[in-house]
Amino acid sequence: MRNSPSAAQPDAARHPHDYYYREGMELRPAPETATVSLLWLTRPHVEQFSHWIPVRPVPVRTPLTRLFDDHRWQGDELMDALVRAFTRLGTSRGRRMLDRALDHGIDAVTDPPPELVALFHQLDDPPGWLDADRWERGRRLWINASLAGKLTMMLSDAMGTFVGAEVSAATGQTRRFLADFRRRELETVTWFCEVTRPGGADRHSSVFKSIIRVRLMHAQARLALRRIWGDEHFARHGNPISNAMTMGAAVTFGLLPPLFDHAHGRRISPADLDAVMEYWAYIAHLMGVADELIPRNAIDGLHVAHHMILTAGGPTEWTDITIKAAGDHTFSRNPMLRRLQIHAAAPIIGLVSALTGESLVRALLRASPLATVRLQPWQSIAERLVHLNVTIRRVGDRLPNARRRMNARARHGDTWQRTGVALATKVAARSGASGTPYDHHDAGVR
Repeated sequence: MRNSPSAAQPDAARHPHDYYYREGMELRPAPETATVSLLWLTRPHVEQFSHWIPVRPVPVRTPLTRLFDDHRWQGDELMDALVRAFTRLGTSRGRRMLDRALDHGIDAVTDPPPELVALFHQLDDPPGWLDADRWERGRRLWINASLAGKLTMMLSDAMGTFVGAEVSAATGQTRRFLADFRRRELETVTWFCEVTRPGGADRHSSVFKSIIRVRLMHAQARLALRRIWGDEHFARHGNPISNAMTMGAAVTFGLLPPLFDHAHGRRISPADLDAVMEYWAYIAHLMGVADELIPRNAIDGLHVAHHMILTAGGPTEWTDITIKAAGDHTFSRNPMLRRLQIHAAAPIIGLVSALTGESLVRALLRASPLATVRLQPWQSIAERLVHLNVTIRRVGDRLPNARRRMNARARHGDTWQRTGVALATKVAARSGASGTPYDHHDAGVR
């Protein structure tokens, strides 16, 4: 196996699990840190998932969750190879080649490296399971989810980013949130807005190109972290920004909004949930997830998400470092003003707890000035308000022309995401950040 062409790092002395999976291979066990933790078995999680699959402290094992654990050891084979090729070509030249191929096709690139040709062989050949009409329906259904459902997704993603072991360590080590928070925030909200726009399944759309540029950035960070952390970290944690976690993120991004609505009485049919899954499954494909790991229906995706969430681990030292730095930046040094700011933040923290769970909030904030903030009565108030939001949307679904309104909401992408981009752009501009070139890691992790 060490001499296999599927080797992840063929020129280095490697861990026995450091390779890319091929059909028929024996599956690798999960890294030792991927253990079940009740920290993540929160009431919102149980409410949202239990309508569809068995929710247990130890998740049900399926063929796809076993494959998920195997793929914690590997990254993105095609893009990782291209990033290594950039060391030969020079990053600036390599990026120019990538951008030209995105804009004009691989045939427009003079003397492209074989790694770039291989990448575009994948990008120019959509998978056979993709149904463009079903993808578009999934996009519209996702946009039609309530604001409360989308907030649940975004806050849950934040918990995975700052509390979960794999992502908090990666984002902490790369220092994206410590050194360049405003630009990182702008890139994140812009990307989410982009993927809600029509045309993401179109090879030549700006949406498609943004997805590939973020895929490149992830590969740059992953390979830099491998060098920084070394084999010992890999042996315990698997690959940073792994193929598995990329897939898991796509599932939770896609399914949490409609799951939240469904749990609060705004029902979605299995067929429509499958369409939402296909919408995000194709985004995962473009982000470099191996085809064998991509769920073909929502139930398979839910098993993957349930397994990933309960084995997310954390909090890590980087959770504390990042949140403490954010607190030092946000809160006044004046003791009296600081106390007032903490009290003013309590309603927001209550909302976060209502949508993600108290245990995660406490883990997130344990090193911050908000560690002991009172969650009640704010959590209970927030629970009533988000339920009211879904109820209003459920009533609207029964009024005439509901489908026409759904289609109108999706015409230019998600309105709430566009609002987020506008706000993030204004905030980033105050710090001198503008645009989203997704090139933060061109010079390596810093």
